[in-house]
Amino acid sequence: MYTLNYKVTTSTCDRDGKLKLYSALQMMQDCSEMWIDSEPQARKFFKDNNMTQLLVTRQVEVVRVPRFKEELSVTTSIYEVKPMYGFRNTFIRDAQGNDCYRTWSMGAFVDLATGKLARIDDEAIASLTLEPKQEMNYRGRRIILPKQDGTVLESVQVMRADIDYNRHMNNANYVRIAMELLPEDFEVKDMRVEYRIAAKQGELLTPTLYPITGGYIVALAIGNEPAAIIEFM
Repeated sequence: MYTLNYKVTTSTCDRDGKLKLYSALQMMQDCSEMWIDSEPQARKFFKDNNMTQLLVTRQVEVVRVPRFKEELSVTTSIYEVKPMYGFRNTFIRDAQGNDCYRTWSMGAFVDLATGKLARIDDEAIASLTLEPKQEMNYRGRRIILPKQDGTVLESVQVMRADIDYNRHMNNANYVRIAMELLPEDFEVKDMRVEYRIAAKQGELLTPTLYPITGGYIVALAIGNEPAAIIEFM
C-alpha cells in the first residue's frame, strides 16, 4: 500500500470551488506511479527488462466531491497480479478518513522497446505486496458502444502539453476532453474509461457523443478506431 497526501488547491478546482474530476485522476495516477518505489524488487525487474505498466481501464465511483483547501490522502494497493496484467484499488479519502473516490483499475505490462505486451516472471509477482480487494461497486471493464444515435463532434488535436513521459497522451487528458462535451449541469457519479490506442502528439481525436440511460458515452477516435471510450453516469 502506498499513500500520497494532497490539499485541494486553486488550480485543481472548478469555478464552484470543487475538485475537478480531471485533477482527482491526476492524483490517482501520481500515487499509482509512485507506488513502485515501495516495491524495490519489482522496480528493479521493470528497469532491467525495459518494461512499464500502462493503464487499460479504470472505474471511478464518486462518493463526495471535495472542496477548496480540503486535506486529502490518496492510497493505492495491488489486489491481483497476472503475468501480463495487474489490478489495483486507488481511493481518495478526506481528513476524517471518509471515502471521496473509490476506484479500481487494470494495467498491462508492456515492453518499452516494442510497445507490445510483456510478461513478468513468477519471482517478480511473488515479491509484490498484495492487499485485500476494497469494497466498491465493481462494474465490467468493457464498454459497449451503442449502434446508433451518436453525434460526431469537432476533432481535437493532441497537443505537446498533453504528452507525458511515456511519450503519448496522458490518461487523464482523454477524460478532460470528453467532459467538455457533457452538459454543464451533468454531475458525474460513476465513470468508466477503456483505453485502446495511445494517442501521440499531433494526432486528431474525433469525439462521438452517445446519450444513454442515466448518462453519456464519449468515444475518442483516431481515424476509425477508438483510442479511448469513456462512460459517464
